[in-house]
Amino acid sequence: MALLDALGVEVEADLTHAVPGALLVANHISWIDIYVINAALPSAFVSKEEVRHWPVIGWLAAKNDTVFLRRGSRGHAKVINEQVAEILGKGKHVAAFPEGTTTDGRSLLHFHAALIQPALAAGRPVLPVAISYWELDGQRSLAPRYDGDISLGQCASAILRRKRLIARLVTTPVRGTNGEDRKQVAVEAREAIALAAGLPMVSNPPETPADLQGVLRSGGLPKGNPNQAPADSG
Repeated sequence: MALLDALGVEVEADLTHAVPGALLVANHISWIDIYVINAALPSAFVSKEEVRHWPVIGWLAAKNDTVFLRRGSRGHAKVINEQVAEILGKGKHVAAFPEGTTTDGRSLLHFHAALIQPALAAGRPVLPVAISYWELDGQRSLAPRYDGDISLGQCASAILRRKRLIARLVTTPVRGTNGEDRKQVAVEAREAIALAAGLPMVSNPPETPADLQGVLRSGGLPKGNPNQAPADSG
């Protein structure tokens, strides 16, 4: 919360549907999304291994209980599956950004479904979470966007230029508790988040299948950045 306070970001959270030990799936707008989620629903995050070594972002990710996934290793993906299931089994949350990249917050991309599987296999619920940012005058804010070629410094500067920003986090009914497969859960979660955040859904078809790669970008790097997380087969 200290970082959000320093940035002038106030969190408004509707936790009506929150339950212990859920896999949180959320839309992805900014590097501050992880702090907004943690302020309302403290969570472990999953990211590709390379993020650990990135300046600033790597440190931030490590400080937020990130589970690092080694790309291209099915064996390591199995370990991550087990680790995620273990965390959920202890009644703690794990959070994922299934769009696989950030947006400007005005639309919702296709959801990659691979990381949903550990929760379903462990019999744990999937909790769709909608994130949106708002100006004090009630207009949707673009200040936190961290997409395209926007740098971390530019993003932080845009946020700081506002006297105050409102980050709204809205939980929706849990999914995956009635035997649904991961793709069905991903579709339903995306629809629920779009409705809760008032966002249109646009298409970004899945790319190269790759186990659990890239289903979460806890570092939130912009999609124009060469370090962009890869997509999965979901």
